Amino acid sequence: MLVLYYSARKSLFNIFFENRSSLILQYENGDISKREFLENNYHFVKSMNLNPFLKVDSFEKGIYNYQYYNVLAKYYKMLSKESKGNKKQIKNYVTYLNKANNYYHLKDKTTLEILNLINFYRVEAYYIQCESKSLSDKLYEIVLLDYKEAIFHSKATWLLEVLKKEGVFSDQKRKSIIDGYINEKY
Repeated sequence: MLVLYYSARKSLFNIFFENRSSLILQYENGDISKREFLENNYHFVKSMNLNPFLKVDSFEKGIYNYQYYNVLAKYYKMLSKESKGNKKQIKNYVTYLNKANNYYHLKDKTTLEILNLINFYRVEAYYIQCESKSLSDKLYEIVLLDYKEAIFHSKATWLLEVLKKEGVFSDQKRKSIIDGYINEKY
């Protein structure tokens, strides 16, 4: 019975990450917009009917949780932007923004769990060049050099302090590895 459960869980990981890689490729090829990328990610996560892991004790679980929270955070942030400025939707704006901020916080906590799992080994972090004035000098990138597609982003000051304490944060601003995605509006 345990073997079946493990195999099913592993299969779900494969499906999740294959879909993610497929969407990244479609976005990079220009087949879908950033908005479509975010919507497709959101609908896929919801259709899988999975929840994040309560305990992150493996790199794969950490990446899954990070992506899960990131997808939901970006989706609700997008909805909050659409509701902003519309007096009839002020309640929706606040609800969506609160959900987005909560998911961003959970994503940042997961980032720290992943970094602790790998003992901050071969990690680089730095502020990135942003076209958005609201993100400039706030958004930073965390790159796990030994893992493909392991690029995290955050604005959390508490996480930034941890990165500095661990000696992996550089004050030199750089272009993001995924600059086109970061600077595209949705």
